[in-house]
Amino acid sequence: METLLTAQEIMESTVAALHGTIVTSSSAAQIMVAIIPIVGILMGSIVIFFYLLWDHRRKSLIIKAGAYKKPDFNLLTFSLLSGLLLSTVGMALTILLLLIERGVSYGLLGGIIPLAIGFGLLAFYTIKRLDKNV
Repeated sequence: METLLTAQEIMESTVAALHGTIVTSSSAAQIMVAIIPIVGILMGSIVIFFYLLWDHRRKSLIIKAGAYKKPDFNLLTFSLLSGLLLSTVGMALTILLLLIERGVSYGLLGGIIPLAIGFGLLAFYTIKRLDKNV
């Protein structure tokens, strides 16, 4: 038969929870909490393994069929993009770290970094559009 909690018991458990009293859970719950991350990591690893295996087999079949094309990779364009992104993020972090001494919080990192990446991408687009050789 189920017993209903009285208002007094509910109040006492709420106060105990607010004061940081540790409530012990069952051993089954503790085992589940320990196993879930392990299973997640194993499942992710299995997915990555089979993706890599499938991609390798696909490329092997394409090579055997004679239809393989070497991927087109422009090193100059990649260097320009990575240099601009790293420079803008580095400048933004340098300015932010200088401003932190004056009382600005670390919470601005969540906005400064995407803003700097956006400026870097805009600069890349502008340079790429103006110079057809890069």
